[in-house]
Amino acid sequence: MDDLTILGGLFATAFVAATILPAQLGAALVGPLVAGTHSPILLVAVAGLGNLLGAFVDWALGRGVEHFRDRKWFPIGPTSFERATGWYRKWGHWSLLLCWVPIGGGALTVATLGVLA
Repeated sequence: MDDLTILGGLFATAFVAATILPAQLGAALVGPLVAGTHSPILLVAVAGLGNLLGAFVDWALGRGVEHFRDRKWFPIGPTSFERATGWYRKWGHWSLLLCWVPIGGGALTVATLGVLA
């Protein structure tokens, strides 16, 4: 397989895994590592860059979420939003320790970074 395809796929998987969408970065990283066709440092660097940019997307989503809270389609009511905002202001930094959780970790990051930023 072409180097650009492998590294691009790894980057894309890392990017998606860092957002609220589900993706398995471990599986995408282990394949090339086990094959031994690429430097582990290069693979980790590409995955790290994808994760970093995906986390930036989470941050941007979190920062922008409050602008939509008055819209009809917004999934959280005003009372729930204020309660969540208070909770995240109190515990938000500590809740980021759970951002690695495969289901909900990305959403937790978006919510926490949006309130704390």
